[in-house]
Amino acid sequence: MSAKIIDGKAVSSRIRSRLKEDVDALRGQGVIPRLAVVLAGGDPASATYVRMKNKACARLGMDSVQVDLPADVGEGELLARLQGLNSDAAVHGILVQLPLPRHIDQLRVLSAIDPSKDVDSFHPSNVGRLLIGDPLFVPCTPLGICVLLRESGIDVEGKDVVIVGRSTIVGRPLMALLMQKKKGYNATVTICHTGTADMASHTRRAEILVVAAGRPMTVTADMVAEGAVVVDVGVNRVDDPASSKGYRLVGDVDFEGVREVASAITPVPGGVGPMTIAMLMNNTIKAAKMACGMTIED
Repeated sequence: MSAKIIDGKAVSSRIRSRLKEDVDALRGQGVIPRLAVVLAGGDPASATYVRMKNKACARLGMDSVQVDLPADVGEGELLARLQGLNSDAAVHGILVQLPLPRHIDQLRVLSAIDPSKDVDSFHPSNVGRLLIGDPLFVPCTPLGICVLLRESGIDVEGKDVVIVGRSTIVGRPLMALLMQKKKGYNATVTICHTGTADMASHTRRAEILVVAAGRPMTVTADMVAEGAVVVDVGVNRVDDPASSKGYRLVGDVDFEGVREVASAITPVPGGVGPMTIAMLMNNTIKAAKMACGMTIED
């Protein structure tokens, strides 16, 4: 068999259409959702991600502000810039593009963002709220994965879900989200990582397998149960002389091999990535609504 392709581009397009209606309604009340993105240093991949986020805002009729800082920026200056954004009532969402330069204390910086504007949900208080089941915002990639599965007709409730990767950006918050005792979640979750012995014994029993390891070919066909749903979160550049760019993007999963075993699989690119950006827009719009005192529906 060959797996159904879970099309993140198509799903995110439908979601953006719904979000555009929210933005138009807010604009009708004189409110323009505004996202501020802080970029420290000239990392090419980070700069590309920021451009994508700015374009997504523009397509929806939202505003975006980009704060560019040099790679040698002092931590004090970065924190001062964040304080200014916290105090600016016209800014509803704040995102610090990661990774930061090595001399910057990442936790201190993320902790300086006003939790009510922390649309990436990396502030410790927002991390804690997610864990206890009362999130203010849900991190964009984990939320995007769950929405992508739901919109694709794949129910996670009661399923055995295995996550490969324990990062604070994907693995851990996704675990916290999927284990919530609420409709549409309520899964049995296992996390595998670099300390896991015989990882394949865990991945082979997954009904839904999420791979966010940050390394190509982490999961191959022999590690996947027949009929499993596979979500590939990884984005890796590999050399490809046949490409005009000299490289191509691949995930953490052996796509060609795994698609012959799985029932459904996300491609890279075009799977989880578009959903992450759509959820960032969603969270920024939610922040704008909260700032206006509007009632927020789950």
